[in-house]
Amino acid sequence: MRHGLIACMLLIVFGLNAQDNIQWRGSDRTGIYQEKGLLKEWPANGPELKWHFDGLGEGHSSVAIDDNKIYLTGMIEETGYLYVLDLSGKLLNKVEYGKEWSKNYVGPRGTVTINEGRLYIMSGLGELFCFKQKDLSLIWKKNVLDEYEASNITWGINEAPLIVDDMVIATPGGEKNNLIALNKKTGKTVWTTPGEGDLSAYCSPMYIEEHGIIVTMTANHIIGVDAKSGVKLWSYEQTNRWSVHANTPIYSNNMLLCTSGYGKGSVMLKLTAGGKAVEKVWFAEKLDNRMGAMVKIGDYAYGSGDKNRYWYCVDWNTGEIKYEAKGMAMGNIIYNDGLLYMYTDRGEMVLARENPEKLDVISRFNITMGTAQHWAHPVIYNGLLYVRHGDTLMAYNLK
Repeated sequence: MRHGLIACMLLIVFGLNAQDNIQWRGSDRTGIYQEKGLLKEWPANGPELKWHFDGLGEGHSSVAIDDNKIYLTGMIEETGYLYVLDLSGKLLNKVEYGKEWSKNYVGPRGTVTINEGRLYIMSGLGELFCFKQKDLSLIWKKNVLDEYEASNITWGINEAPLIVDDMVIATPGGEKNNLIALNKKTGKTVWTTPGEGDLSAYCSPMYIEEHGIIVTMTANHIIGVDAKSGVKLWSYEQTNRWSVHANTPIYSNNMLLCTSGYGKGSVMLKLTAGGKAVEKVWFAEKLDNRMGAMVKIGDYAYGSGDKNRYWYCVDWNTGEIKYEAKGMAMGNIIYNDGLLYMYTDRGEMVLARENPEKLDVISRFNITMGTAQHWAHPVIYNGLLYVRHGDTLMAYNLK
């Protein structure tokens, strides 16, 4: 009986682990990870490199992880590929999915989204794919730019598709079909909304379940849309020189932080009337995070600037800048168990304590492998830090 109970418990534990689903910015698009027992500081040369995989081709997408497998995209000679690795870095499968973005800052952008045995990929050319997770066979695909009368944007569409119930959400940016919902199993249209008729803005949308709304940023606006009907509930004007709003908004307790680069700044909106309207709470011009995202920890948010080349901590409730720190290039940020993990666009990985009074750096090391820009957001999973730099994926031991 005792042995049977132990076996049952092990099955439960491993079954739960197998359901871990890491996608864009973690499991919930916040950049917050929940692991325990990781290193509180790193050796002088950085944590141990457990393995690396070369040959991904060009690209800036992050890793997605599910059922102890790693999913990642890359481009070789203008063709996009989906890669599947095991947790030791061994290639399990690879499939060609079609032409990819090759005009500037080349390669795939959007991270794979995994849901109920299916994989969703948005190419830089606006082709939305649905693959069977088990064998990578194609279930359906459609070019959302062509079908929904939209135009591509300067640096290629960049989006991790969002799953809401039985729908997959994407942002073609058409005048009539600005934001769309498709049946996730068949790809058939469920609804479309004109939004404000803006072009897409490199933003992966988010779902606020308690209010049943989808929020995203388009070229000139932040918009809120009813998830069931596609009806636009509200919009708020947010512009910058290049119409780039690449950061998924951050939501907590009816407060919505939307960040933009190029010196434009960030706005905090408060959801009112059960999410059917918004009002401005504060605006911080200095806080101009372009594509590195921010993380909310307690009453504070952390991230880097763009034109304003500092790392910031801002009071979530008031917009007061608690510190602005020099000494590192701008970059992206994630969080785990009291620690900030910052990956700069000059290839430096930095570990700092969560501290609203100062940038409290503990350790740092350089990412020397890989190619092109240091833009892919890192991922923490099962004691490893995954860093993608162009052609190479690296896994560092954090235990």
